Amino acid sequence: MRVPIATLRILVLLGVFAATVLFFASQIDGYLNARLFNRISGSVAVIALIAVGQAFVVLTRNIDLSIGSIVGCTAYFTGGILIAWPDMPPALVPLLAMAIGASFGALNGLLVARFQLPSIIVTLATLAIFRSILVQSSDGSSITTDRLPLWLTEFATRNALTLGDLQIRWIVVVSILVVLAAHVFLTRFRAGRTFFAVGSNPDAAAFAGLNAARTIFLAFVISGALAGLAGFMFLARFGNITVVAGLGLELKSVGAVVVGGVNIFGGSGNVLGVLIGAALIDLIDTSLVRWDLVSEFWREAVLGLLILLAVAVDTTVMRRILRRKPAGGGQ
Repeated sequence: MRVPIATLRILVLLGVFAATVLFFASQIDGYLNARLFNRISGSVAVIALIAVGQAFVVLTRNIDLSIGSIVGCTAYFTGGILIAWPDMPPALVPLLAMAIGASFGALNGLLVARFQLPSIIVTLATLAIFRSILVQSSDGSSITTDRLPLWLTEFATRNALTLGDLQIRWIVVVSILVVLAAHVFLTRFRAGRTFFAVGSNPDAAAFAGLNAARTIFLAFVISGALAGLAGFMFLARFGNITVVAGLGLELKSVGAVVVGGVNIFGGSGNVLGVLIGAALIDLIDTSLVRWDLVSEFWREAVLGLLILLAVAVDTTVMRRILRRKPAGGGQ
C-alpha cells in the first residue's frame, strides 16, 4: 500500500523535528525541560496562525510579505482601542482584531486579484506602507501592559491543561483549533479545494468555471484575518507593543509554509505540515539562542538556508512525481 504524499511529508517532518531535538539536547546542558516546551508552544501559537494564513496565499501561487506589519498594526491598534474602551466585551476583541487584519488583507487582495499586480511587489510595498502607518499613528508612544485590561494578560498565561510541569495555555489551544479548522476546510469542502485548483492550474481552473480572482482575493483576506488574530495573541502574550512589533514574522511565516511542505509554486500542501514547520523553525530559532557555538547574527541565515533547502527538495520531489503521473491539484 502506497503512503499518500501529504502523510509522507508529515512523517518526514516529525522525524526531522525529533532529530533536531536530539541534536540540540546533545549540545546544550539541561536542554530538555518543561520550560523549553512552554516557551516554544506560546511562540508557535502566534507563528502558526500567520503561517496558515500565508499557506492560503501560497496555494494560489502568490505570497504575502506584509503579514508581519499587519500583526504589528493589529496588535497596536487593538491595544489602543482597549485602552480607550477598557469595558469592551472580551469576546469582541479578537473579532475586532481579525476585522482590522482582514481590512489590510483585502487591500492586498484587491491590488493582486483585481489589478493583476505581482503579489511580491504589492506586499513588499504594503509591508512598508502598513509599518509607516503604525509609526505615524503611534507618534512614538508604546502600548504598555499596565494600561491594558487584566483579563487580556491573564488570557495569555491561563492554562487549559497542566501535565506536571508542562503547561498548555489557552492561546495554544485556540491556535491548534484554527489550524484544524483550516485543514478541514481545505480538504473536506469544495470551496477549500478551489485554492488548490487555482494554484495548481489557473487555466484549467478558469476553464472549469472557477473564479480565480475571487479565490485569490479571499486568500489574502484570510491571511489578513489570521494575522489580525495573531496580533491579538501577540498583544496578550507580550503586552508591551512598540512600532517594531511583528517585525521579521513574514520571513518565519514563509519559512514555516515551505518547510511544512506547501509548494511555493502553488497547488499543493497541507496546513498540518505548516504547523509542524512553524514548530520546527521556532525550535531551531530558540535553540540557537542558547547554543554558544553559533552567533545570534547567524540565526536569520540559518532560517534562510532552511527555506532554500525546503524549496529545493520540494521542487525536486514534485518534478519526479509529475514525471510519473498527470499533473493535478490537491495535496
